[in-house]
Amino acid sequence: MTEGSTIQKKSSKVEGMKERSNFLREPIATELQQDTTHFSEDGIQILKFHGSYQQDNRDNRVKGQEKDYQFMLRTRNPGGFIPHQLYLALENLSEEYGNHTLRVTTRQGYQIHGILKKNLKSVISTIVNSMGSTLGACGDLNRNVMAPPAPYKNRADYQYAWEYADKIADLLTPQTGAYYEIWLDGEKAITAEEAPEVKAYRQKDLNGSNFSDSEEPIYGSQYMPRKFKCSVTVPGDNSIDVYTHDLSLVVITDKKGNLQGFNILAGGGLGRTHRKDETFARSADEIGYVHKDDVFDLVKAIVATQRDYGDRTDRRHARMKYLINDWGVEKFTAKLEEFFGKKLEAFKPLPQWKYEDYLGWHEQGDGKLFIGISVENGRVKNEGKFKLKEALKKVIEKYELPTRLTANHNIILYEIEPQWQEDISQIFVNHGIEINPENVNHLTRYSMACPALPTCGLATTESERILPSILERIDALLSKLNIAQENIVIRMTGCPNGCARPYMAELGFVGDSPNVYQIWLGGCPNQTRLARVYVDKLNIANLEKFLEPLLVFFRDNKEKSETFGDFCHRVGFDALRKFADKYKFSEKKVVKKGEKLPRKKRNEHRVSINEEWYQKLKITSTQQEKPMNQIVIEALESYFSK
Repeated sequence: MTEGSTIQKKSSKVEGMKERSNFLREPIATELQQDTTHFSEDGIQILKFHGSYQQDNRDNRVKGQEKDYQFMLRTRNPGGFIPHQLYLALENLSEEYGNHTLRVTTRQGYQIHGILKKNLKSVISTIVNSMGSTLGACGDLNRNVMAPPAPYKNRADYQYAWEYADKIADLLTPQTGAYYEIWLDGEKAITAEEAPEVKAYRQKDLNGSNFSDSEEPIYGSQYMPRKFKCSVTVPGDNSIDVYTHDLSLVVITDKKGNLQGFNILAGGGLGRTHRKDETFARSADEIGYVHKDDVFDLVKAIVATQRDYGDRTDRRHARMKYLINDWGVEKFTAKLEEFFGKKLEAFKPLPQWKYEDYLGWHEQGDGKLFIGISVENGRVKNEGKFKLKEALKKVIEKYELPTRLTANHNIILYEIEPQWQEDISQIFVNHGIEINPENVNHLTRYSMACPALPTCGLATTESERILPSILERIDALLSKLNIAQENIVIRMTGCPNGCARPYMAELGFVGDSPNVYQIWLGGCPNQTRLARVYVDKLNIANLEKFLEPLLVFFRDNKEKSETFGDFCHRVGFDALRKFADKYKFSEKKVVKKGEKLPRKKRNEHRVSINEEWYQKLKITSTQQEKPMNQIVIEALESYFSK
């Protein structure tokens, strides 16, 4: 294959930027030396390949003054693995150079926000020298490879998932020397050696899959048409949203736990643009099965197919999901088989998928323990009495624990000796962190939001900063309707790019404009079905008026154990709209946090309790599906009857 053969006529502007970059070197190398606060347009695009986005804090914009330019750095951690040295380095960097927080991403990496251009080199070099990397965390190439975070040491299939997530990440890592030249002055830091077979498969020319005599044997000088996302999981474990990736591999073992091969799913992707029907979210298709000895050839064949035939003229149409959608699975499979050199086997039967969050304490199968910590919206910070950042640093520093990040932006600490459990639990409790998953708010536990405003340049409205208040309002509405126990998978983004995967949620909020969201309904708890647009534009001020009729219809007509998303999918949107149109609202008011209820009767009295007892009362109310005042009355009756 010759350089440049992947470029089509009238290629997009970004294709030219990649071509001019000399394998991701320029203009980054030159502009980094300049005494400026930001990069040029070309520099911004190439910087993404190095793991960084140029942003500005919109909260600090002042007319007539330069924007408050800052940079977000994203780490590349296959399977979400963060060695303790890397976590402690990231924690320190966020304090010294960032905004004093860390953000767990929905692709199992960390983001540091608020870095200045002049500090980029110091931060990246420290990350690399601390067993980390940012190379390929963004840009038009393979992104972070995901895998289930559960550290089961007695499950061979989980160990295979981790192993192959690492190896596929290595196989598709950019080979350009630009990263080390720019950020480490040409010195390669201490990193884990890649497996010899990975290097061999990368160099192997698979029926025209490689560029000969190129610094980038797989990618060439134009890299991929757009980002490319992979995952590796085990049968039944959908903790990584398996249908949302360009390529997903499912580990297949025999009855003794020996690796046999992998099921292949391809063509998932969620990014889209409002009111442009040619862009859409898409769920992956079942493609086939590959023997373990051929898996790297298969991965290269799929990458080469997308690289050579993906749309390089229209970036909105450049993801592999559009190629498969336009061609159909049969034509796509035939083309990748040309690179692969053989026919794929049939897709193997799989058990039903289940979502797991792995929160709380668990045995990891070798006598040691792990604990999953819920992180609201993935933001690791110290705020008020909740000092998660401080607690994590104390525990990880004291016990030198590795961690795994989850696809729902939570954190798992593992390799914990049983005798450490009590101390670790107490550290978290002393820092205000809930370690019992049953006590985590039922909506918060399954929700996700992207960072959005004020730093994301794509955001059109709020997401992370507003979701907690949205969940409180929905929680209050559920209580009002006497269905406080219902769990609903809720996800929110500040734009239609889909970073928090709202299109797989039971209730998805997709930012449209300030305070206005597109509403998606009908996803399912195990994230195997795409939701659909129900309302094109909803002002968030009208949330209760919009949602109450749907929840009442659900409450009164749901089947046993049926979830809200499954109900919406079963009855259909026409039935939902018909019921909502005829719904008559009661005069009972939904009480928002901090709002006072008017006294309706002279014999009603208010008694204050402290925060601890209020939270216990709230949890009991949810568990017993009773109003809080009823629980109080029953307790008082029991007390005075003694």
